Amino acid sequence: MGLLGSNFVKAMINKGGTVNVWNRTASKANIPGAQAFADVQDAVRGAMIIHLTLKDDASVDEVLAAAEPGMMPGAIIIDHTTTSKEGAIRRTAAWKENGFVYQHAPVFMGPINALESTGIILISGDADVIDRVHPHLSVMTGQLINFGPEVGKAAAMKLAGNAFLVCLTAGLRDTLVLSKALDISLNDLLALFDNWNPGAGVSSRLKRMTTADHSQPSWELNMARKDTQLFLEAGGNDMILMPVIATLMDQYIAKGLGHMDWTVMGKDIVKTQ
Repeated sequence: MGLLGSNFVKAMINKGGTVNVWNRTASKANIPGAQAFADVQDAVRGAMIIHLTLKDDASVDEVLAAAEPGMMPGAIIIDHTTTSKEGAIRRTAAWKENGFVYQHAPVFMGPINALESTGIILISGDADVIDRVHPHLSVMTGQLINFGPEVGKAAAMKLAGNAFLVCLTAGLRDTLVLSKALDISLNDLLALFDNWNPGAGVSSRLKRMTTADHSQPSWELNMARKDTQLFLEAGGNDMILMPVIATLMDQYIAKGLGHMDWTVMGKDIVKTQ
């Protein structure tokens, strides 16, 4: 279960559900109102819907293989684990062949979201399967996003979102390094972002990056590169993203694109459909 799964269980119980639980660390399965089992086969026995919140593809495969002897024919497996796209596709086909339903449903949620039934659940695949699980999933989330019939697309979307979060956090680290070098306090930095929220412009920035026309710049690549050099000179060797960004900018400037909008760095890698 983990922190996320444990709070999913608590939320289900709060809504009047009957929940069997199993966790590889048995002590973490002691949730008031839930029936804990030492053996995963016993936990799934008689259950028509089985939820997983695990670490990766390997742990999902391992746990499901151990659980299968106790699973009811036709049981629905709902996997909230962040996995590879290929793993989600493979498991969907394999478990269907074995007489079960496997539906990948990764989430953008923290434990508090799971407890409060807020946050986002992603889903894609067979429309009939999604219709079957929709009533069950919709009460677990503030927003259920269906990405259509492509199996594995929800897994891909989850990875794309997590990639942004990883880059955002690394970028904020560089911002903290620069702020320290420039004697900017954390309170001052927070005050800046309280009044100026660049996150609100993510969608428009992505559209700008992927447009065919970068000839009307709001910020020239050459000027963005100049500022990046100032970051590097002030922040020094503690910066992790800025040296890579500077190298990338230099590559695009060498192509003769320095006079273009700086978002031109994204235009040649986009998939529009």
